[in-house]
Amino acid sequence: MYPNLYYFFKDVFHIDFRPLMVVNSFGFFVALAFIFGAWLLLKELKRKQELGYFTFTEKTVMVGSPAKTSDLITNFLIGFIFGYKILGVFFSNEGLQDPQAYIFSSQGNWLAGTGLGLLFLYFKWKEKNKVRLAKPEQRKIRIWPSDRVGDIVIIAAVAGFLGAKIFDNLEHWDTFIQDPVGNLFSASGLTFYGGLILAIIALWVYFRKNKMSFINVADAAAPALMLSYGLGRLGCQVSGDGDWGIINSAYISQPDGSVLRATPEQFNAAAETYKNVTEQFGIVGEIQHAAYALPSWLPDWMAAYTFPHNVNKEGIPLANCTWNDFCNYLPLPVFPTSFYEVLMCCLILFPLLWFLRKKIFTPGKLFGIYLIFNGVERFLIEKIRVNTKYDIFGWHPSQAELISLGMITAGVVLVLNARKWFKKAAPERISLSKKG
Repeated sequence: MYPNLYYFFKDVFHIDFRPLMVVNSFGFFVALAFIFGAWLLLKELKRKQELGYFTFTEKTVMVGSPAKTSDLITNFLIGFIFGYKILGVFFSNEGLQDPQAYIFSSQGNWLAGTGLGLLFLYFKWKEKNKVRLAKPEQRKIRIWPSDRVGDIVIIAAVAGFLGAKIFDNLEHWDTFIQDPVGNLFSASGLTFYGGLILAIIALWVYFRKNKMSFINVADAAAPALMLSYGLGRLGCQVSGDGDWGIINSAYISQPDGSVLRATPEQFNAAAETYKNVTEQFGIVGEIQHAAYALPSWLPDWMAAYTFPHNVNKEGIPLANCTWNDFCNYLPLPVFPTSFYEVLMCCLILFPLLWFLRKKIFTPGKLFGIYLIFNGVERFLIEKIRVNTKYDIFGWHPSQAELISLGMITAGVVLVLNARKWFKKAAPERISLSKKG
């Protein structure tokens, strides 16, 4: 486990560069997910534009005007915030030790904030001055959906983060009510489906406002969504952020964080020894576990992992660890469910959706298939994943299971009715009677 890039570079390349502590592993992979997702979405939107699924909108803009005072002030404030908080981390021992706590606190560096703010202001002034005309004029420009990818990514990121926080706190209501403000503004605790739901709502409003076909954009985004989800789960696996499964009772943990195959008697003895700490990593009351030993030719960590150096700092101390605050491992090994999701989403489901995108022409069908794939994948993984359970007339599903069932149902309905519902969203030159 590598809670941030500092420990990765120090462990793998023996490079001791403390500013890398600012780049958390989970955040790094989430950033990669957005970058690759945006790139794939851009490619798909351009492809669908050529096929006629989208058209442009026209916008009248003023060209050659000098920079407005409001634009300069806005750019200064953006630069100031980034400098005050982000650059401030590099000039503070407290910031390097705990970047998340520093960024979400009132601390910052006024000099760095002012300097970066003035730099942003200068760039904006220079950009406008470069195209300034003696007499500004109005021009009409064409804006295609592919030109709006930047806006789409920003809206998805902001709405996704808010939705992920809201749904996570709803799922862990007992913890939320103890410290509402702290939990809302904490950098940890995110629920993917909450982010997906709120992002879809926000983007629907944006697409409607800009006369873009929501269902065609959804089809274009389906492969990117699957890959991005898998990359996000890779961040969960690398950082050990708590997205792990139930205990695998076919193994026991060792003081160095490795695992050994165990008999039922050995596991029961270990479970009794660590009974007082199992609650720290999501096990409440009776221990949830399942015994499954991998074939000898596969590494044991694929079935039983202790998440050493996990970013949540949960478990018990590792032997001879020098990683400051990240020296814990789980005393009973668990199924690495985030690793399984990476395999399913990145290596199986994404390539399948990427292949199907050129075989399906009916608007809505590909997005419906994505909903089914994602729903089934998550529903299955929940069977071996630690999560808060609800009590519904004797049935005990998790929040993710309920949403997964909803996604599967919506996906099936969408696939069955796409041809009837969205026939007008297809280009006239594409015959839906002969193609999927």
